[in-house]
Amino acid sequence: MSNQTYDAAQITVLKGLEPVRKRPAMYIGGTDARGLHHLLWEVVDNAVDEALNGHASFIEVVLHADQRSVSVTDNGRGIPVDMHPTEKRSALEVIFTTLHAGGKFEQGSYMRSGGLHGVGSSVVNALSVELVATVKRGGKRHEQRYERGIPMAPIRVVGDAIGTGTTIFFRPDSEIFEETRFDTETIAERLENKSYLTPGLRVVYKDEGKGTRTEYKAEGGIADYLTKLVVRSGAPVTHPELMRFSAKDTDGKGTQVDVVLQWTESTNEVVLSFANGIPTADGGTHEAGFRDGVSDALMNYLEAHNAIPRGLEVKRSDAREGIIAIVNVFLADPQFQGQTKDRLNNPEVKSAVGALVRSELERYLHKNASTGNAIAFRILQAARARAASRSAANEVRRKKPMSHKLNLPGKLADCSSSDPNDSELFIVEGDSAGGSAKQGRDRRTQAILPLRGKVLNVEQANDKKVLGNKELEDVLSALGCGSGKDYDESNLRYGRVILLMDADSDGHHISTLLLTFFYRYLLPLIQAGRVYVAQPPLYRVDVSKETHWALDDRERDKLLAQIEKKRSGTKVQITRFKGLGEMNPKTLFDTTLDPKKRRLLRVTIPPEMVLETETTIGGLMGKDPAVRFAFIMDNAHRADELDV
Repeated sequence: MSNQTYDAAQITVLKGLEPVRKRPAMYIGGTDARGLHHLLWEVVDNAVDEALNGHASFIEVVLHADQRSVSVTDNGRGIPVDMHPTEKRSALEVIFTTLHAGGKFEQGSYMRSGGLHGVGSSVVNALSVELVATVKRGGKRHEQRYERGIPMAPIRVVGDAIGTGTTIFFRPDSEIFEETRFDTETIAERLENKSYLTPGLRVVYKDEGKGTRTEYKAEGGIADYLTKLVVRSGAPVTHPELMRFSAKDTDGKGTQVDVVLQWTESTNEVVLSFANGIPTADGGTHEAGFRDGVSDALMNYLEAHNAIPRGLEVKRSDAREGIIAIVNVFLADPQFQGQTKDRLNNPEVKSAVGALVRSELERYLHKNASTGNAIAFRILQAARARAASRSAANEVRRKKPMSHKLNLPGKLADCSSSDPNDSELFIVEGDSAGGSAKQGRDRRTQAILPLRGKVLNVEQANDKKVLGNKELEDVLSALGCGSGKDYDESNLRYGRVILLMDADSDGHHISTLLLTFFYRYLLPLIQAGRVYVAQPPLYRVDVSKETHWALDDRERDKLLAQIEKKRSGTKVQITRFKGLGEMNPKTLFDTTLDPKKRRLLRVTIPPEMVLETETTIGGLMGKDPAVRFAFIMDNAHRADELDV
């Protein structure tokens, strides 16, 4: 324990810029690479503030050959150089040597800005071993040089000048920073982003060490920025067009909100936010309002379309999975958390952004049904994946087949062709029908996989049970492409997958169970148009020496009516097949397998039916019997029309 007396003499008062050099982390977050680059951001942001307020159209940043010094030039109004009325020094010197001195405390000089605290320029000066400020103003070029925040001489005129503007050269102090070498890629990315946030602003970046010059100018603003982020993500987009919502005055104080967003098939949520051109890495009230608005709009959309199946819990985070968005706000009086401005704290911004996004997004989705349904479908899939726990599905990984014949189920009768584009797999109901199909097929291009009985209803089972089911495991092994997140079309062994079931209610039920499996675990196969349902005849109609085939009762009756009309009194023999197993191999080939004669139904999901498909399968095949009961009652009047 110290015995030193603690009294007024021990109280230290730091004056001028001493506090900055004593505790730099308080002002720039640290003395690491992030803090070093923050010095540059402070200078660049001051130049951007001139552009935001309509006084500048050009900014140039030069990383000098030593990679440890930078110059920032703008064509704005130029920092005032006249004598300050109370400080008795030039305004330029006051700004660069005094904490909390600047032209942004009142709204007369700047309607909106990122610099608010009046410490940015002075902090850069204090932490630089050398800083030179050059100002073009009043037809003259003025200059003042500083070392570690101390002016080496009064401001002086060094020549004539055309136009106005400011150039700041500075070299960070190696006594303060762990490393004073700037990273050119970090600078380039930041400057490119600035051009997106200030449409029409021309930003030039020169790296003297590399001898490169890059110019950035984005007329499309943050819409161009979002396109860049989506492409960089590498994830497929859920809907082709991005959405943009803006409001110029949300509170009567000039607050502006500009939002762009697009959903992708990524499992990540990416939201970049900015306030007065400053990136708010830790978010804040504008980000919170955006997230609330998106979640509210999508939950309202799902409820309006009665799209959430019973038993499925959709969380608000599911609505935002896969989203990539940019939230950009401009305020007259932003309240940042700390000098590094990583977080926005204005409480009124949360409601302003949330209300705009909620109303505009919901209106857009209802007006553009295909986009709304695609996003809604994506949300329901996210909810299902979360509930089922993706990790469980990832644990079950099948080895990619090294050749055409490896890891195949024993009851698969494979084809001889190794070209997926020339081969097709028939999934057949029962061993008996499978036997006939194996004998009647074209062995070169047609493979047969018989299934025993009704397969598992995947809508009522978890992933572990589904992927452990022998019949479904045989289907996946035969296809070779994996399932779910492990799906890889390059390993698909057949170009067409054809469900071949009996033409009765049991056969239809098995087809429905298999289609549910394909929808949940092999959806890309359906989306690629590779899944078909065979249409075997239920009736054989013999008229003299002619044989006709009818798919169902309706087609049989139509055929009989035509025969009666043309050949009244002709003897007709009708045979009803109890199942595919009753057909001899030749008959099965002629009616169902022969590509020249057969009838197939391709399974498709039109874009406008995506949401309806999801809710229908989730409801009718799910665990809740009330949905099926309601469907039966609603369609009971059509019972006499159904093929039973």
